[in-house]
Amino acid sequence: MSEFTDVTVVKKANVYFDGKVTSRTIKFADGSIKTLGVMLPGEYEFNTDARELMEILAGDLDILIKGDEKWQTICGGQSFEVPANSSFQLKIGTVTDYCCSFLD
Repeated sequence: MSEFTDVTVVKKANVYFDGKVTSRTIKFADGSIKTLGVMLPGEYEFNTDARELMEILAGDLDILIKGDEKWQTICGGQSFEVPANSSFQLKIGTVTDYCCSFLD
């Protein structure tokens, strides 16, 4: 899906790591929430409350999910899931456009 219809967009940006990672929250009529954002090159670590599906729209990154032993490379057009109550480390190689869906 390349666009969303009938949604509410929260105007205030979610800003992390001194502005190197930013997103906007999108709320759907069914109560589901997604964020659309951009990550600049760098290394970051995030914690999760809910299970997350990260769709990488453009760019590339390496990810290490808590409990995994190997880093995975993810490129534009690919996605990955992170369990609830977990964390993941990212190494962003190029400007990366993403959509995060909160699943639980």
